[in-house]
Amino acid sequence: MNFRNICFILAAATAAVQAVGASLPDSVPSFHTDKLTITPTARFLIDGAVYTPDGDGFNAGATIYDARAGFKASYADWSLRMEVGFGYGKFSVKDIYAQYRFNSRNAVRGGYFLHQFGICPGLGSSMKSCFENPVIDTFFGVEERNIGVMYLHDSPMFLGTASAFVAGTSLTTPANEQGKTSYGGMTRLVARPFHSTGNIAQVGLSASVQSALHKAETVDGVTGPSEGYFNFTSNFPTRVCRTPMLGAYVSDARNVVKLSPELIVARGRLAAEAQYFWMSVARSHDRHAYQASGVYALLRGMVIGDDYGYNHGIAALANPVPGSLEVVAGYSYTDATCPAAEVYGGRSNDVSLTLNYYINRYMLARLRYSYTDVSSSAVQRNRHVNIIQARFQVLF
Repeated sequence: MNFRNICFILAAATAAVQAVGASLPDSVPSFHTDKLTITPTARFLIDGAVYTPDGDGFNAGATIYDARAGFKASYADWSLRMEVGFGYGKFSVKDIYAQYRFNSRNAVRGGYFLHQFGICPGLGSSMKSCFENPVIDTFFGVEERNIGVMYLHDSPMFLGTASAFVAGTSLTTPANEQGKTSYGGMTRLVARPFHSTGNIAQVGLSASVQSALHKAETVDGVTGPSEGYFNFTSNFPTRVCRTPMLGAYVSDARNVVKLSPELIVARGRLAAEAQYFWMSVARSHDRHAYQASGVYALLRGMVIGDDYGYNHGIAALANPVPGSLEVVAGYSYTDATCPAAEVYGGRSNDVSLTLNYYINRYMLARLRYSYTDVSSSAVQRNRHVNIIQARFQVLF
């Protein structure tokens, strides 16, 4: 399957999304008003962690890895969101986008934001029930923001999105310094025959295609794009220390295709979600394609609180109500090593147990234990680590 055919498939998926009638996502105002409304937004997350064995990249400590401030505004059928974040001593741009609601069935968003690919991006970085993003989710770059446009369509039994984007490097690097701009498209299609509180079932499929990254280089006085490449990485699942775990640099790349089926089920105060990831990088000069895969699964239970609810606009479980106590058991596996392509990204397993206490509407406390191992990685020796970490966050 070549790059042109994949683009055609994504375009067809976009047309399919547009053909279904619906109500709007939760992120779009469900009312029409000619009054300008501006609401400030802010958050901060404080993490503390200890490690065994420690040393060699792991040291107990604490950090405020994410502090944000911004605003959201709405006027008539338009909405706007802008946020700037601060973490590890640096400022960074977070969400900057405008959204227009055509009618009660369709909306379009444009700017710099997380495009929907699977379950996790819609939840945001602070609302992952398992504390940290699944390792496979991070390695595949699902949580990376990109400049682009996303069409959203939401109906009682179906949600679909279709996006066109340029790589997030375009936010920080001029196009001429990139040599050639990386661009792509993605879609998420979800069927949900049951989505009432305490009775939820959905299946979905996400697909993405993106051209290779490049750098500008000068050869014999002529400046042009370098050979294409991708660099897929993931640290150990902790923010207090930033320790590399997986790393796959793929040279002579032409494009990458990613596919990911997903599943969510909930009955009463028990819920489960899972997602499988598959990726293939086509390469030039008769180089063997690089392939990677992985999976994550979560089993969630309410110790104190109501039945699990549903967030219609992002096709995911809703946040538990204030006062809830939740326990989450998680597992993530990533196989980033492809001997045929001579790329040794590594293999990792991550098993975790998380307690979430939803203090009130704005405050949340988490406690997580995880066992993580890695082997066959070009950026890390074979090893394991036990991590105990806690988080207190304020979000409004």
